[in-house]
Amino acid sequence: MPDKMPPRPTRRAVASRTLTLLISLLLAVPALALSPEPLEVTKQQEKTTAEIVRTLHEYHFRDQTLDDELSEKFLSNYLDSLDPGKSYLLQKDIDTFMQHKAEFDDDFKKGKLDTAINIYATFLERFIARSEAIIAQLEDEQYKLGFETEESLRVDRDKTGWPANAAEADELWRKRIKADALNLKLAGKEVKEARELLIKRYRNQARRISQQTGEDAFGAVINSFTTLYDPHTNYLSPRTLENFNINMSLSLEGIGAMLQSEDEYTKVVRLIPAGPADKQGQLKPADRIVGVGQDGEGEIVEVIGWRLDEVVDLIRGKKDSTVRLEILPAKAAAGSSTHIISIKRDKVKLEEQAAQKAVFELKDDSDKAYKIGVIDIPTFYLDFAAYRQRDPDYRSSTRDVFRLLSELAEENVDGIVVDLRNNGGGSLHEATSLTDLFIDQGPVVQIRQTNQLITRNHRSHSKAVYRGPIVVLINRLSASASEIFAGAIQDYGRGIIIGSQSFGKGTVQTLQPLQHGQLKVTESKFYRVSGDSTQHRGVVPDIALPDLIDPELVGESSYDHALPWDSIHAAKHNRYFDIPAALPSITQSHMARIKEDPDFVYLTDELELAEEMSSRTTISLREKTRIAEKDEYENKVLALENKRRKAKGLEPYKAYSDINGTDEEDGEADPEQQALDAGPEKINPEEDPFLTEAGHILLDFIKANESQETPKIANF
Repeated sequence: MPDKMPPRPTRRAVASRTLTLLISLLLAVPALALSPEPLEVTKQQEKTTAEIVRTLHEYHFRDQTLDDELSEKFLSNYLDSLDPGKSYLLQKDIDTFMQHKAEFDDDFKKGKLDTAINIYATFLERFIARSEAIIAQLEDEQYKLGFETEESLRVDRDKTGWPANAAEADELWRKRIKADALNLKLAGKEVKEARELLIKRYRNQARRISQQTGEDAFGAVINSFTTLYDPHTNYLSPRTLENFNINMSLSLEGIGAMLQSEDEYTKVVRLIPAGPADKQGQLKPADRIVGVGQDGEGEIVEVIGWRLDEVVDLIRGKKDSTVRLEILPAKAAAGSSTHIISIKRDKVKLEEQAAQKAVFELKDDSDKAYKIGVIDIPTFYLDFAAYRQRDPDYRSSTRDVFRLLSELAEENVDGIVVDLRNNGGGSLHEATSLTDLFIDQGPVVQIRQTNQLITRNHRSHSKAVYRGPIVVLINRLSASASEIFAGAIQDYGRGIIIGSQSFGKGTVQTLQPLQHGQLKVTESKFYRVSGDSTQHRGVVPDIALPDLIDPELVGESSYDHALPWDSIHAAKHNRYFDIPAALPSITQSHMARIKEDPDFVYLTDELELAEEMSSRTTISLREKTRIAEKDEYENKVLALENKRRKAKGLEPYKAYSDINGTDEEDGEADPEQQALDAGPEKINPEEDPFLTEAGHILLDFIKANESQETPKIANF
């Protein structure tokens, strides 16, 4: 939910209790003693609005006209951001707002904000009134929740319309409150305790709304406008600007997760490589944080509807302290069961994010052994301060990989797997210089500016250091600089790209100063040497591996108004290996292996089960049905896990609870204790089926090119 300004709640008498209890309670005497400030538009905000319109026209990569059509899109985007669940506003409100759909283009050019702010005020009034009604309902001891009736709640509210009238809205909220209470009951809470927790939730949400400032309302309006250009173009108020590096702060001392607000939830965008959450292993991209607790016994504070910076303040903490997060899984519908994980806070050290290597051995069909080298690059890093001071020992991903290549050469590896999974990018300079280690002189990436000028200044300037076969392992969280490197390797035919479609972040942003705050604006776009953009589509692997990350939930294509994929002229470049000729036989061997591999069979089955769960559009509000559904799901998970264990010669689990418990046979610790004790993550092909399969593909690639006398290591 976006930041909100304080409303002016109505004060009316309570009507009689009937089947339409919520209708009367909606107009009841407020249960909250709030004194919200009036919404006001300042002259400075008006001037800043007009300035933002000019800045977008001058600097943004997307050339679009601010006209009536864009005005209507703004209104739709604005309403969706205010009420994403279509739960607070009524259709009559929408009809009233739509009368102004063609006005916002002219208003914003002149700096006028009155209409947009009035819409905001209406929403806040509805929100406060609804919160008061819910609290009054839950405090009424004669009102029974009742979990015996078989009925359901639709959870994909974004695909429906707003309630037609008050009665329809009341029925929606009756079911929402019942669903929330049932979730708490299924989590072990008594009904009375569940009521108290829900009352506290809605009191806190309403109180937070009443404490917002005029700057919050202005930010909600302007960002609903700027994100029509693309999702990375945002207005940063002076307060937001102070927290602009919030993700970096989290990576320095906290859990190491990049977060964003989405609807009423705090959503995990990605995990910082080698950070506490990454090493803990249970928090996943697109998971939603619904509660935060401190230490082992601290109360879990519900954070649904909270501002992002407030949630971050709870998650941050001193090194070695523990934070507990209540998680709604990525593919779980709103209202589904949650689980709690513990993460030990820590600082992310540069050496833990540094590239590392490993060597493992594989045999071909004739039992001939091959040495496979692995270089894992969590991020494209560069110690800018030391670099600028001309420190001869400055740290960078390229320098570290150069050293690792030398060490792998001494170990006589036959080929190398470059692992870029979960690598969210980093320094463009490093992406270019790292590519330079694997290709001879030539362009690495093309950049097109707002004025359509194309530059090819980021080039490889030296002869390749390593000339032997390589494969590059990517996934949905490989982004930006990772996509530049992987795209160049693919375009040059230098190696095979393995994994899943990458993130698709192919744009560059700069900060433009304003009279009040700053505007982060997308001003250029990356293109591969082939001419294809990395934007939206990302890098499509030559050989695909299954991925539990849903591309509809994570990645550039999951964002509304993302810039599209397109292409420009290719830059002149060489081709090293005839990969298209080798791929058919390599792919055939790959498919035959994963068809029989227990881990890949399990992943495929797990994907099918996840898809089945996420495709549900409703949840039952009957306790017995929900318990039966939970038991059915756990039995399916247990069956899948035991199918995998039997295929690997391991003893099957007896119960679902054993899956996350201690496995004496394998010597695996309890996940929470394992998370608290975790050290730097090491490369372990035996426990990483993706890496092992990448090694097999590399081996097939090596054998396909054995007739070529290409030197493997040169120029150390």
